[in-house]
Amino acid sequence: MQPDLATLVGSRICHDLISPIGAIGNGLELLSLTDGDTAAEMTLINDSVQNANARIKYYRIAYGAASAEQKLSSAEVLSFISILARGGRFTYFWQVAQERPRREVRCALLLLQCFEAAMPVGGDIHVRFLDNRWVLSAESLRFKIDPCLWDRIGRPCDATAFSAAQVQFALLPGFLAEAGRSLHTKMSDDRIVLSF
Repeated sequence: MQPDLATLVGSRICHDLISPIGAIGNGLELLSLTDGDTAAEMTLINDSVQNANARIKYYRIAYGAASAEQKLSSAEVLSFISILARGGRFTYFWQVAQERPRREVRCALLLLQCFEAAMPVGGDIHVRFLDNRWVLSAESLRFKIDPCLWDRIGRPCDATAFSAAQVQFALLPGFLAEAGRSLHTKMSDDRIVLSF
């Protein structure tokens, strides 16, 4: 990995974890000030811990090393994306029944982040595995497509052109190649379909 990409990944992870960890701190502070019923504070802390754990599991797969023989089950993926979807703007439909190579799952999770970057008002994201191809589709009332990012999604490019929030776009070409997959994109006003 190029040093620039390592820095971007680190920044992305820290940025996304600061919110649930900060909420845990806030909950503990409220507990120290509360006399009597602490159910609301404990719920805040519990939800924040679950969210932080789910994000760490997501990032371990999306940004971590993956050998050719490693596989992941749908149950493992659903265990964290269902938590991340609670009360959020996105609804995920992970419809992959069988175990798949971790390298492929890593690409799918990074593509979910690409969708999220393009969906400012949220929406539905479907993930399927059909006829030996991954098919991911996103539906939203509004998309915000950055042509520079999406034009580069399937081909290698200079990492300095990306911010930490966009690092998934920079990583995907190499990870897709490592998984032996090529990406196809279809876009319309209310739907994006990616397959690899």
